[in-house]
Amino acid sequence: MDAVWKREKGVSPCVKICVMHPESGLCIGCYRTNAEIAAWARTGHAERLAIMAELPGRKPLLKGKRKGGRGRN
Repeated sequence: MDAVWKREKGVSPCVKICVMHPESGLCIGCYRTNAEIAAWARTGHAERLAIMAELPGRKPLLKGKRKGGRGRN
């Protein structure tokens, strides 16, 4: 296991697919913004949980916008 990525469960939504979508400004792996990712190490536990609760609602913002392989979504 990659020790750098070993974290307590629920501490980070990162899935190691770190690609920012140019139109939405969201990471296509975890749906966080650049600002959220950059500040994550300084973000308190309660704020992290609040951000993580919002992430599933951001997924539809990328629907049909991920262009890879054969145009899969």
